[in-house]
Amino acid sequence: MFLVFLRHGSVAALVLAAAAEMLGWLFGIVALQPLMIALGALMFYLSEYGMHRFAFHAPPVSWMWLAKLQHRLHYDHHVEPNRLDLLFLPIWFLVPNLALAAALVGLVFGMEAAVSALLGMMLAILHYEWVHYVAHIPYQPRTRLGRWIKQYHLRHHFISEKHWFGVSNPSLDRAFGTFRGPDASEKSTTTRKLFS
Repeated sequence: MFLVFLRHGSVAALVLAAAAEMLGWLFGIVALQPLMIALGALMFYLSEYGMHRFAFHAPPVSWMWLAKLQHRLHYDHHVEPNRLDLLFLPIWFLVPNLALAAALVGLVFGMEAAVSALLGMMLAILHYEWVHYVAHIPYQPRTRLGRWIKQYHLRHHFISEKHWFGVSNPSLDRAFGTFRGPDASEKSTTTRKLFS
């Protein structure tokens, strides 16, 4: 199960990049700042929720090339939620987004802070990818929290696509009003076809 997770290109790239940063820190090449690592993780969790709710669930655009991106990034995942090739964020999406976020942190806090924030973002993305992966494979998590998070995300796919956007961090659903209890939402007819 874990090896299948690591075999995906973007996951492997994230693991290697995060490991390189941590090795750089161990050998004194990179100075890591814990607050900036936390800021990077927070930035990812906020963007995870925001992108999922407002970009990935946005109505289809009229430009064909952008509509294809919408389908690959999320619409097709709702059509076939268990297809692993549609599950992970593609590297062509991650690299520019990570570069832009790190550049913004660099402009505000300096390049040393950007390196730390980048590590925080990558670790948070790996957490997101793992939680998302476990939610969509035929595996029952061993912990109560793991089972709850899996069930929480699957509600988004099988009960209502209008709630439960926080895949790896459900607290943002509470903060932004999209949290619902397991029985609090009427079953949607468009969880598979977001825009029919």
